Amino acid sequence: MVQHEQTQIESLPFEPSAEEIKKQKLYRDMGITEEEYTKICGFMERLPNWTEIGIYSVMWSEHCSYKNSKPLLKKFPTSGEHVLQGPGEGAGVIDIGDGQAVVFKIESHNHPSAVEPFQGAATGVGGIIRDVFSMGARPVALLNSLRFGRLESSRVRYLFEQVVAGIAHYGNCMGIPTVGGEVMFDDTYEGNPLVNAMCVGVLKHEELQKGIATGVGNPLIYVGASTGRDGIHGATFASEELNESSEEKRPAVQVGDPFMEKLLLEACLEMVEKEILLGIQDMGAAGLTCSSAEMAAKGNMGLDLDLDRVPQRETGMSPYEIMLSESQERMLVVVEQGREHEVHAICEKWGLQSAVVGQVTEGNRYRISYQGERVADIPVSTLVDDAPVYQRSQKIPDAYHEMQKFDAEADLKDLDPQTWLPRVISSVNMGSKRFVYQQYDHMVRTSTAVRPGSDAAVIVIRDTEKALAMTTDGNSRYVFLDPEQGGRIAVAESARNVVCAGAQPLGITDCLNFGSPEKEEVYWQLAKAIDGMATACRELETPVVGGNVSLYNETKGAPIYPTPVVGMVGLIQKREHITTQAFKADGDEIVLLGETLAELGGSELQLLASGNISGMPPHLDMEKEKAVQQLTLHLIQAGFVRSAHDVAEGGLALALAESCISGGVGAHICMETKLSTTTTLFSESQSRIVITIAKEHMEEVKSMADQYGVPCQAIGKVSDDAYLNIEVNQADVYRFSIQELSRLNEEAIPCAMNQSLTTMN
Repeated sequence: MVQHEQTQIESLPFEPSAEEIKKQKLYRDMGITEEEYTKICGFMERLPNWTEIGIYSVMWSEHCSYKNSKPLLKKFPTSGEHVLQGPGEGAGVIDIGDGQAVVFKIESHNHPSAVEPFQGAATGVGGIIRDVFSMGARPVALLNSLRFGRLESSRVRYLFEQVVAGIAHYGNCMGIPTVGGEVMFDDTYEGNPLVNAMCVGVLKHEELQKGIATGVGNPLIYVGASTGRDGIHGATFASEELNESSEEKRPAVQVGDPFMEKLLLEACLEMVEKEILLGIQDMGAAGLTCSSAEMAAKGNMGLDLDLDRVPQRETGMSPYEIMLSESQERMLVVVEQGREHEVHAICEKWGLQSAVVGQVTEGNRYRISYQGERVADIPVSTLVDDAPVYQRSQKIPDAYHEMQKFDAEADLKDLDPQTWLPRVISSVNMGSKRFVYQQYDHMVRTSTAVRPGSDAAVIVIRDTEKALAMTTDGNSRYVFLDPEQGGRIAVAESARNVVCAGAQPLGITDCLNFGSPEKEEVYWQLAKAIDGMATACRELETPVVGGNVSLYNETKGAPIYPTPVVGMVGLIQKREHITTQAFKADGDEIVLLGETLAELGGSELQLLASGNISGMPPHLDMEKEKAVQQLTLHLIQAGFVRSAHDVAEGGLALALAESCISGGVGAHICMETKLSTTTTLFSESQSRIVITIAKEHMEEVKSMADQYGVPCQAIGKVSDDAYLNIEVNQADVYRFSIQELSRLNEEAIPCAMNQSLTTMN
């Protein structure tokens, strides 16, 4: 083992000395605990200076090290027959045949969006795009998952409008279609919105890249925008609770330039095409620090960095500022010594800066120079591999068992569907999200086969018969009532959505949005939700290939609802199998697959009728779920299915209404049930899908359903009379105008926004 002389590196004149850092405990302002500081001093065998402690603080933050969640994340299945790259790189990669692969990842930008919503959301999109093209893939689609407080609040309306505008701005300027997502509103997100962005890309197997530094003497090249003071300590900002001082941290939010990113994307993909790169990594969270340290650690190498060579757009930047800046649109690459000129030539072609800022070295040292002086010398493995890992204690919330005793079905069964379907369909959570996605260009690149508004979006893969279905999903109410069940449902519903589009689910990426893990009740929620998700992923054979953990989502000590968001991608083998939720032809049989139970706990009906949620959420039987999905996919591939729609939030009544609205047709429903009419129509029981088929296929469909052990009930016919007529037990009859339901659905969010403004005036 190579021995290294441990000498104290002097602090710069304008920075606190190592002794002052220790004496005044300045490291605590960076999120470093007493125990962590002692551990750092032991690793370094001396006191760290200002730059060094800053580097440790971001690398050991929750955002970069997952120190509170790593033990739990190990429960996820991350490998599979078709997984080419699991967690640990910029994005996950799954083989889709014919030498091609799909690349995808979801990440959060919650805290930046809370203090500067436009740039916070925009740079969240920019960061996830870089994660995908740094793998060598061309991005083909964007999705998102958003959570806000109630629209009655002027602050929430401002956040909502600006976040959507920021997402639209970045994606539209990049020329990448934003094809899907979800938006939910609830009091629990009042002060802490959630902004999760997902990107999907496609590559050839031989184009796959990794963020690794190899080869002693090989150059480390900085590519892209100049470094400024924006985003400094963004990683630690994302790893602490929001409070009254959070607004003062507005400078911690980066400023994005999508036009620069477009140039960076094309330059990097040209380097991939010309086989120049040995390693490439986005300078995202923790900027130059995280990208360079992780690349070195993954390659079991050291690095020498010269900060005087780093392109800077502001004068007088200190080493601390240069290393911790999270300025956007920057990439770090490693190439063979002697090929630097090829990188410079490509960057010059695309109008980008490039500079050799360091080289790969033998050993384990991470050495940084500034103005000819050594300003940091750190064992690089301690930044990445030796970050602390915490196994937090867990506690079931005191009110949990009492809350679960509530009988939601008994409380709601007598509500009148004629009154409550219009209320459900016009709620901001169940209503159309056209107000949002009409701001996104979802048709750019002309590959979008299914636009926003159906169960899953679909992008065709050019020059093939294949297509990709994709969705984001998660019901935080279910997770709040029962974290394990809610975690299972998040995965299962995402898979159900892509199946309804005609796709075989491939795998997931997740974004785990929770409160402080230092609170026993929150850590219990996180642990149980991961248990549920892991179970569902194993049963459905959808490995977790990447994701993000976003903790400390709290305002004034109050955590958000536990909100695991699942991004699912599925493969459609033939374009003729692409399916939507829209009812198609007059006379088609409407068939319900799966069983409806008395499950109204955590439902949209309960929230609207009572103002809160309680009781038990729907139960998910994984065997039944898998059978329903396999049957549906079999029927679609056999050519029997004309439409398919997942029955989820809002229940069967909402699913039927949405399929009528999407198709511009009506339906005549006639059902027999032992449940109350209200429960039958609004229960949110899982593992149910509504399909439509031609009448002549009815017997074959029933026979196949029997083979899979799936309940199969013909419940009505598609009609061209523009009304949804529902008859239950030959007695209760309800009639709804499709035109009126469509109006209520489309105007849900615009009316809420306008009504709020009117109330203010």
